[in-house]
Amino acid sequence: MALRIILTLLMTAATAAVAGWRVLWLVRLIRSGTAAPGRGKNAAGRVANDAEEVLGQTRLLKWSVPGLAHFLTFWGFVILNLTILEAYGALLVNRDFHIPLIGKWQALGFLEDLMAVAVLVGLATFAVLRLRNAPQRKQRDSRFYGSHTGPAWVILGMITLVIVTLLLLRGAQMNAGQFPFGESKWTFASYLVAKALGTGAYNTGLATTFLLAQVAVVLVFLIIVTYSKHLHIATAPINVYFKRLPKALGALPPVADAQGATIDFMDVENLSEDTVFGKGKIEDFSWKAYLDFATCTECGRCQSQCPAWNTGKPLSPKLVIMDLRDHLFAKAPYLIGGKAVPDGGTTTAGDTGEAGADGQAHPHGVPESGFGRVLGTNPAQYQRPLVGDLASHGVIDPDVLWSCTTCGACVEQCPVDIEHIDHIVDMRRYQVLIESSFPSEAGSMLRNLENKGNPWGLPAKNREEWTEGLGFDVRRVSPGETLPDDVEYLFWVGCAGALEDRSKKVTKAFAELLNVAGVEFAILGSNETCTGDSARRLGNEFVFQMLGAENVEKLNSIKPDGRPLKIVATCPHCFNTIANEYPQIGGEYEVVHHTQLLGTLVADGRLTPVEPVDKKVTYHDPCYLGRHNKVYTPPREVLGAIPQLRSQEMHRCKDRGFCCGAGGARFWMEEKIGKRINVERTDEALGLNPDLISTACPFCMVMLSDAVTSKKADGSAAEHVQVLDVAQILQQSMGRPAPAEEPAAVPAD
Repeated sequence: MALRIILTLLMTAATAAVAGWRVLWLVRLIRSGTAAPGRGKNAAGRVANDAEEVLGQTRLLKWSVPGLAHFLTFWGFVILNLTILEAYGALLVNRDFHIPLIGKWQALGFLEDLMAVAVLVGLATFAVLRLRNAPQRKQRDSRFYGSHTGPAWVILGMITLVIVTLLLLRGAQMNAGQFPFGESKWTFASYLVAKALGTGAYNTGLATTFLLAQVAVVLVFLIIVTYSKHLHIATAPINVYFKRLPKALGALPPVADAQGATIDFMDVENLSEDTVFGKGKIEDFSWKAYLDFATCTECGRCQSQCPAWNTGKPLSPKLVIMDLRDHLFAKAPYLIGGKAVPDGGTTTAGDTGEAGADGQAHPHGVPESGFGRVLGTNPAQYQRPLVGDLASHGVIDPDVLWSCTTCGACVEQCPVDIEHIDHIVDMRRYQVLIESSFPSEAGSMLRNLENKGNPWGLPAKNREEWTEGLGFDVRRVSPGETLPDDVEYLFWVGCAGALEDRSKKVTKAFAELLNVAGVEFAILGSNETCTGDSARRLGNEFVFQMLGAENVEKLNSIKPDGRPLKIVATCPHCFNTIANEYPQIGGEYEVVHHTQLLGTLVADGRLTPVEPVDKKVTYHDPCYLGRHNKVYTPPREVLGAIPQLRSQEMHRCKDRGFCCGAGGARFWMEEKIGKRINVERTDEALGLNPDLISTACPFCMVMLSDAVTSKKADGSAAEHVQVLDVAQILQQSMGRPAPAEEPAAVPAD
């Protein structure tokens, strides 16, 4: 017995030393990040969210088969922690140790056996999924492409050993008369193993052997976890707790300094040459970002949903996080120790860990397999620039950085709430504001925003042209003039809605619907200015704050007395910016999207669709309306109220909707790599053979209609197919059909 106790204590002490050192190292590393203020606010809400996502496994269960397998494995280990306590008790106290009060309860023995079998079922499911999606066979089509697949198999093997040794232990204990639950068929798995082992005095020795084996396997597993991607077992609940709330993606955080204070670009006197905008080095990231990097499970759910990755571009949200983690771990000795990073030294493509199986460097930082990646063990990693092309051995290739549409699919699908978009935009901010390095096509957009207040550089007076030809007068309100009491909504038309030909038709249709419903509204007209969404997503926070401050000043100056300013917008990007991001700069308003207002008007009977629209329609979810703001139902309810309109859902819809390719300022940049995202989405829509492709965003309208036009030209789309906004289709059903859509050029710069 003394030897058994000594071995147990030695194994435990060794594990505590090895794993404990790693845990302390990780804690010091994560704490070395810059400030992330506000992450601890609303503790009650965070605890509730943690319970929902961690205990309920809700995000994982969005994918039913792997989600259920993970649910079984997670809860299996939660409950089987009791068996580890039982094993330690049997080794250190007495052979038939049982947990006080509940230790001999047959229901507990049954539950432990049930969970052991459930874990084995989960592991078998994982193994099948990994074999079916092996990156060696499916290459980029595998969500595990680029992941550490070798260590993943080791972990599956270790968990299997944990369960196998547990069942062997319980079977031997049952035969030796040391099993706390006695010989009972309730402990069905242990009972079957006991029968297989057979009776005999040797079971006493087997029980001791399997006790030591069980504890040894658990301790080795613990060490492996702390040194592998399975660290998420410990960090995921913490990362989920500190996620950005509420659940919708919502606002981007503002540019902040190392102490977490928001940088005010309008306060020029307090800016210096040393002020860092965005993230230019790994040490510029916050502790929450470091926690994100360390928590990545490499499951590839984000990668499988990313529109850029799915159209042959180098961006994989998973690989971005993995590359940042590898670089962070390589630089950790300098971040933790406070030593200066040495200058000099030359890295090669092979040094960076970006080489494929053939030993050759591959473009865009995407390796041919995940086996060549080492978690921060390469000493040359710390000398690499954060963003740079293949020649400069940057951690993140510029083509990766600028391929992002900020659609939010990665954040939506991530089971551990990693905030990929925040990190990508922060790196863009540094490139734009410090390095002046960004796609040249976006330069004219930024100049037009600064000089003309709209991305096309058109005169402000053009913003009111859409009102011509309406059968009623559109009311205007000027800055400084209080919104009249009888005006219910300020209609924020937006740049596209006022200046782009296709979107102007949507603006007219919506205005006419408001007029029919008797909703009093007003516009700012020529006094309206771009919200700055594209500038912010591109990374130019200066232009965003300049435009935002101007707009907030105007909107605050027209606020009615005694009631909130209610704004309706047809553009989801304007809607998101005014509702979620203007509060950061002093603008608090009640903002609705036009589909939400139309849905309410139809439900209240103020708009009654009567004319049949005998057509098939499929609805495309705009990313900034859907995933970013969780508005999925209202546009579908409006379409569902139209007589004889037959709706079909695309395979990728709602929270798994596929981007049109315009977000993240990609609308203003050339798509030079892979298949065009708007063509990929249009192909999916046309696969349903619709008459109408409907959406609720001016940028989606342009992207989809351009793709349909090109498909008509090559004969792969029927001539009658149209791309229309929800408001236009509703208008047709009101007995006032919208004119047939014509291909129209976007206004020139």
